[in-house]
Amino acid sequence: MGKFRLAIFNTQPPHLYVGGVERRIIETTKRLQNQGEFTVYSGTKAGFKEPSTINGVNFVPCHSTDRIFPLDNWYFNRSLSKKEGIFDNDVYEAHAVSGYGFQKTLIKRGIKKPFIHTIHGVLADEYEQAKKNGHQSFRNTIANYFMGRLAKLESETAQNATVIVTISNYSVDKIKQFYKVDESKIHIVPNGVDVEKFQPLSDRETAKRQFGLGSEPCVLFVGSLIPRKGLHFLVEAAKKIVKEQPKTKFLIVGEGPLRKQLDSSIETANLRGNFQFLGNLKDDKLPAVYNCADVFALPSIQEGQGIVLLEAQACFKPVVAFDIGGVNEAVRNGETGLLVKLGGVDEFADALLKIISDNALQQKMGSAGRRFVLENFTWDICAQKMFSVYCEALGS
Repeated sequence: MGKFRLAIFNTQPPHLYVGGVERRIIETTKRLQNQGEFTVYSGTKAGFKEPSTINGVNFVPCHSTDRIFPLDNWYFNRSLSKKEGIFDNDVYEAHAVSGYGFQKTLIKRGIKKPFIHTIHGVLADEYEQAKKNGHQSFRNTIANYFMGRLAKLESETAQNATVIVTISNYSVDKIKQFYKVDESKIHIVPNGVDVEKFQPLSDRETAKRQFGLGSEPCVLFVGSLIPRKGLHFLVEAAKKIVKEQPKTKFLIVGEGPLRKQLDSSIETANLRGNFQFLGNLKDDKLPAVYNCADVFALPSIQEGQGIVLLEAQACFKPVVAFDIGGVNEAVRNGETGLLVKLGGVDEFADALLKIISDNALQQKMGSAGRRFVLENFTWDICAQKMFSVYCEALGS
C-alpha cells in the first residue's frame, strides 16, 4: 500500500496544547511519516490562526472560539466541511466529539470513506460520574449539562464510525454499555510515552531549582483544571498532609476554567504557601518538572487511561490515584503506585504521605514503574498499532 492521506480532527491544536489527546496525535504522526500524509484540523485556539507544517505534519486552523464551552466545538464542526481539499483525504480520524459534524456531511453526501472515531475518556461515563458528585458548583452543574449533550453526539459518532479506537479495556466496556456498538469494531490502542524524553534525570537538584524548589517534599499534578480531574480532592487531601509535613509543595501544571475556584479554595484553606501553579508548560519543560516530584498525584473521577500516569512512571516516579476507569490498567497498585477508593480523601492523603515519607519506597516504586512503561506503553508501540488500524479501515 502506498502512502495514504489521513485527516485528523481535534478541537484543540495539538502543537499548542499539552494534553494527552494532543500528545498522542503529535507522537503517532511523527512516527508514521513514511506511511502516510497527515493533516490535523484544529480550532483557532491558543493563537492558532495560520496553517503551518511541523515535522512533516500539516496543521490547519478551523474557526472556533476559546470563550464559551461548548460553542467552541460547535463552531469547529461547522467549519470543517468548508476547508479546501478536506474531501481529498483517504481516511478520517476524529478524537472525542471533534468530528461529528464532518461525519454527518460525509453521510449526507454519500461519501463512503473510512471514519475512525478515537474515544479517550467516554463522555457518557464522565457525565454519569459527575452526576454522582452531590456537591457541584453552579458552574460545574452547567458544564455537566453540556457534557451530557456532547455524550449523545459521541454516541452517534461511534455508532456511525467505520472503526472505533479506545485506550483501555475499561473504555471498551463503557463504550458498549453507553453507546451500544458492536465490540468487533472496537480496537484498544493505549497511549504511550517517549521514554527517551521522559526518564529520570541524574541532576534532580538542578531541575528543582529551576522551579524554585528546595529540599521540601513535592507532590505533582499535570492536567487540565477541569471538573473530572478532581482537584478539589487534592486540596482537601493537602489539608491533612501539611499537618504532618508542613513544608510540602504541591506543583500544579495546567490551565482550565477551574483556576479561580481552586485559588479561592486554597486561600480559604490557608494553603497559599503550599501550592504553586505553573500554568501550561512547553513539552521540553515537562520531563524536568516530573523529576522535581517525590510523588505524582492524579485525583481524577474518570479517566480512560491517564497518559500523565505513564509519563510520571517513565520518569521513575511513584503515583497515587483513585482506582477508577482505566487507571488500574496504567498503574500496578502496590508496585508502581497506590490506588485508593474514589472520594476517599483521607486515604488519598495517607497514600501520598506514605510515599513522600519513605525514600526507599520511592525508589522501589519508581524503578518498577519505569520497567512497566518500557514493556507496555511507548509511542512506538502505539504508532504501529494505529497503523494497523488505518490499514484495516482502508481495506474495509
